[in-house]
Amino acid sequence: MSFSMHSDSGTVILPAWIMEKCMQAFEVELDQEYIALNDLLKITGVVDTGGAGKLMVASGVVQVDGQQELRKTCKIRPGQVVEVDGEVRITVLQMPPEE
Repeated sequence: MSFSMHSDSGTVILPAWIMEKCMQAFEVELDQEYIALNDLLKITGVVDTGGAGKLMVASGVVQVDGQQELRKTCKIRPGQVVEVDGEVRITVLQMPPEE
């Protein structure tokens, strides 16, 4: 599998393993049952505001567990993975219990 990148000087084909290395990855620990998708995009810094998160989701570039997600306030729970346009991967984890 390969991906292409476009620039002013033409198209460059890169192997998938290089593109995966370029992907920004976040892990978010939740201390609650879920977080709204647009809020998750905001707290990770993918977007500046919740409204911008809603617009991003509506544009169709967000996937949850490999499926396109268009519900702006979709409940994201621990164990789920959110990807944005193949550039950002957010893994949601359960915060460990306090001892």
